[in-house]
Amino acid sequence: MTRPSWDEYFMSIAQHVAGRSTCVRRQTGAVLVKDKRILATGYNGVPSGLAHCADVGCLRERLAIPSGANHELCRGIHAEQNAVIQAARHGICIDGSVAYCTHQPCVLCAKILINAGVAEVVYASPYPDRLAEEMLDEAGVLVRQAAEVGL
Repeated sequence: MTRPSWDEYFMSIAQHVAGRSTCVRRQTGAVLVKDKRILATGYNGVPSGLAHCADVGCLRERLAIPSGANHELCRGIHAEQNAVIQAARHGICIDGSVAYCTHQPCVLCAKILINAGVAEVVYASPYPDRLAEEMLDEAGVLVRQAAEVGL
């Protein structure tokens, strides 16, 4: 039996968490981990109690907004944002944690992860956002793609 590495283990959980997403464009998941313990998870979707995009349609598609532009014109919240929100709601300190993300964070999520004290981001799929990369680097947040760890 081959046992997965910690990176493979947590990334597979992020992929599984993404399955809860109700976004019609892209399903994303995030897991916040510290000392090999899961602190919080998040997936992209609308705020609690609102109609899901899978049910009412995608605002971004309706407005023909390209991927990576005008993040604020969306009913949904990104996976990384939801993970940080879940930790905050439950009083869980995520300072010094690692964020395992199905997709490389956008600039909005990068800023939130920086201010929340996340020390490292491991992602599976790239997302072209140069400003996010620059800000994470400037803040000293280690960023690496999961392919580098065998995924």
